[in-house]
Amino acid sequence: MIPIHIESAWKGTSDCRSCGVRDLVLFADLNEEDFGLIHAPIDDMAYPVGGLLYSEGDKAIGVYTLRQGMVKLVRSTSDGRERIIRVLRAGDVVGIEALATGYFDSEAVALNDVKVCRIPLSVMHNLSTQSPRLHNRLMQKWQQALKGADDWLADLNFGTARQRVSKFILKMRHDESSDESSMFSREDMGAMMDLKLETVSREVSGLVREQVIQPLDKAGRLYRIQNEKALHSA
Repeated sequence: MIPIHIESAWKGTSDCRSCGVRDLVLFADLNEEDFGLIHAPIDDMAYPVGGLLYSEGDKAIGVYTLRQGMVKLVRSTSDGRERIIRVLRAGDVVGIEALATGYFDSEAVALNDVKVCRIPLSVMHNLSTQSPRLHNRLMQKWQQALKGADDWLADLNFGTARQRVSKFILKMRHDESSDESSMFSREDMGAMMDLKLETVSREVSGLVREQVIQPLDKAGRLYRIQNEKALHSA
């Protein structure tokens, strides 16, 4: 793990109180008394595109709250293939399974420039024991993570190739109101949707040719949605 920038962000508790995405992340429900229970440093960390937050099977130091960017979770299958099981966005908790097992069950890779807060497991266990609000928040996040992973794979592994690619483009919008959608390598997309690389490339090219999406960069990683209705009706 070689992040491009790591610094301790813990200066008392002021940083968490003033966090710009606090309403989205785990500490949204903490009050002043809860903040007094935190006695370990919380690291502010940044990763570039392709940066590795952790590997599958690593012993966990802490869990990560995602403040900016997107992270893909990758798991190895029994036959040695890699399968993307979910993409996480700002407000999601990365590595939440480590709270139960102490280990990460997938690999976490930055899809774009990412900023996270790494919260030590000791802090999480202490707060979940002493703060009913945070414990409830953790349970909600855990349930959301499990349901999100199931829904993600179910949506992207059902239908024709055109339908799967269209669903992927809609899911990868920067937010619900955005007309821009980020993609990653065609190999990764194929692994996620159980499609061959050639099939993914053909469908993306077809959507560009039909002016449903428009490429915004030479690498083919960023597209503008020109005809959202066509994607929904694919």
